Amino acid sequence: MKSKVDAEDVLQNAFVDVFTKLHQFGYQSTPGAWIKRIVINNCLNHLKKKKMLFEEIDNIPLVQEPVHIPQQLLSVDKIKSGMMQLAPGFRTVLNLYLMEGYDHQEIADILDISVSTSKTQYSRAKKKLREILIEEENSSVLLA
Repeated sequence: MKSKVDAEDVLQNAFVDVFTKLHQFGYQSTPGAWIKRIVINNCLNHLKKKKMLFEEIDNIPLVQEPVHIPQQLLSVDKIKSGMMQLAPGFRTVLNLYLMEGYDHQEIADILDISVSTSKTQYSRAKKKLREILIEEENSSVLLA
């Protein structure tokens, strides 16, 4: 979530869902995994309501260029700050893939997009995040 207020609202709604749907818990997973799924679904639904846009791109080859990112750019705070600057679609796919551990098929199912769109969004999100981190580093060097 991009704003703290939205995150708090979604979390509160998720916990209301947990308690109202407790009777539906079927012990097919751990309670923590079940709650995590509810929270993630609430976040995604909130983002969908804000009309998060995904680019549907098929049959467009992606050029993967290895880019070296200096170690000083990789602090958690800088990465989090950079991720918050990403478009919602990029940020969501990046979070689901890197942070939550979903594969592209699962992301496609969750977000109702194609697998190729998930892969494209992920690839572009990584590229854009690199650009943001490098740009911020360059601007801080100029200010110093």
